[in-house]
Amino acid sequence: MTVFWLNGELRNRDEAVISVLDHGLTVGDGVFETLLVRDGAPFALTRHVDRLFRSAAGMGLTMPSQELIRKAVEDVVTAAGDEAQRARLRVTVTSGAGPLGSERGDEPPTLIVTLTAAKAWGDSTTIATVPWTRNEKSAVVGVKTTSYAENAVALAHAHSRGASEAVVANTQGQLCEGTGSNVFVVVDGVVHTPSLATGCLAGITRELVLEWGPGVAEHCESELPYDVLFTADEIFITSSTRDVHPVTRVDDRDVAVGPVTRLVAQEFARRMAQGVDP
Repeated sequence: MTVFWLNGELRNRDEAVISVLDHGLTVGDGVFETLLVRDGAPFALTRHVDRLFRSAAGMGLTMPSQELIRKAVEDVVTAAGDEAQRARLRVTVTSGAGPLGSERGDEPPTLIVTLTAAKAWGDSTTIATVPWTRNEKSAVVGVKTTSYAENAVALAHAHSRGASEAVVANTQGQLCEGTGSNVFVVVDGVVHTPSLATGCLAGITRELVLEWGPGVAEHCESELPYDVLFTADEIFITSSTRDVHPVTRVDDRDVAVGPVTRLVAQEFARRMAQGVDP
């Protein structure tokens, strides 16, 4: 089952349409959030909405009110009924209809909320390296923009190599992020993740892992060489749909799921169960 909410009301698939001139379609001029609905409640909604507004500020986008966004989320989850026990929910805001070029028009923003079944991930996963880089000096660095073409190309490359995720470096050759995840490595028992200065997105699950630990020291945000993926003792990736996901292979290199990764995953699950909006 898929539920659609567009510009003020629930709609069926045939009615959930936007203008062919919408800038989210023509030039990718929009921002979005993806979160997991667990037992009928969206997890970490406040953090996701806050990041949505930070992304919009970085893009200079006019936004609907937080109240409207939260109402749209509530309407979609309610309409999903039993399907909302475990589901993927996406909130998208674009700058609305505009000219065919990069210049924005004066139409109101487009707000879309969609809920669909969540993919079931396995106990562990595999990742691949790619020949392309993330620009840590980009005008939209750290913004969760709808312009995801680079990620789509990198992920297709990873899939062609039998991996579920692609992990990229930045232009300085530093470890950066996945196409839809953050990456953590364990070296000599210490957990490290790329700092935001590398150009990676400030993921919500990444943020919670840093807050909750255990085994995650305050200094674990680091600038790491890309090839640490081939020397790290343990690797895991995080995202709102994966939680803490252990990595067992990078390209052709096998990686063990070690005690630090297990401890972080266990603590994350424990703390997540304590409240739906941490």
